[in-house]
Amino acid sequence: MSDTPAFMLANLVIRDTEEYRKYEKGFFPILKRFGGEFLTFDDKPLMLEGTTPPEGRLILFKFPSAEVAQAWYDDPDYQALSEHRRAGTELKQLTLVHGLPPRG
Repeated sequence: MSDTPAFMLANLVIRDTEEYRKYEKGFFPILKRFGGEFLTFDDKPLMLEGTTPPEGRLILFKFPSAEVAQAWYDDPDYQALSEHRRAGTELKQLTLVHGLPPRG
C-alpha cells in the first residue's frame, strides 16, 4: 500500500436538503474510520479561468492513500449511506486526485 496521500474532490448540487443532511450526519464517522480528513467546502468557488464554472458545492477531503480512498468508496456502509446523497443531490463529479509522493 502506498504512503502517498490522495485527495477526493466532489462537486454536487443539493436538491433536497433533508436527504443531504442525513448523508452529512453519517459521512464523518465513516470518513474517520478510513483515516480520511475533511479539508474544506465552498458553495460559491471563485473561478479564475476557464469556461464552465462548477455548479453547486465543491468539497475537498483527503485520505492516507488512493487504496484507502477506494476502500472507503467501496465500503458497504458508505454505499448504503450514499443513497441519501444520491436522493438529495445531483452529483456532477467525484474525482480521486493522487498526491505527490514523499520526496527523499
